[in-house]
This record gives sequence, structure tokens and C-alpha cells, in this order.
Amino acid sequence: MAKKRRKLNKDFERKIYSSKKNVELVLAKIYDIDDEDIQKEYMSAFNKVVSLYDELKEDYDRQGFSENSEQLLTSYKNGFNLFESEFEI
Repeated sequence: MAKKRRKLNKDFERKIYSSKKNVELVLAKIYDIDDEDIQKEYMSAFNKVVSLYDELKEDYDRQGFSENSEQLLTSYKNGFNLFESEFEI
């Protein structure tokens, strides 16, 4: 039986790419923090956002665009916004 093709969505791919760049930027800023304790605190909190991004990316790579895609993107955005509101970076 033939494997089902993933449904692609260029607009959603741009959102994933933008999300990746945001994660990379915040990680770079966290790595620039000199105080090790503060850096660990920020990294610990931001790891939740990174996990949400990884889940979003893996789901899209595996299944393509699906009804779950928008929900994963919203979860990532909410996590990112929560991090930004709690931590000054």
C-alpha cells in the first residue's frame, strides 16, 4: 500500500521558520548572560518553549499540515509570550 503524502502549507512553513528564528535569538541572548545562576534559570524556563517548538516542527515534518498544526502553533506562541512576560530578555 502506498504511503500517504504529507499536506504542505507554505504559509505555515513560514510561521515555523519565523518561530525557529525567534527561538534561536532568545537562546543566543540567554547564552550571553554572564551570571551562571540567572542563565540556568532562564534556560530552564525557556526549555518549555523549545519543547513546544520541537513538537510543532516534528509534527509538521511527520504529518504535514493537519488540524493539529494550528493548535500546536498556538501552544508554542502562548508559551513564548508567557516566557517573554515573565522574563526580561
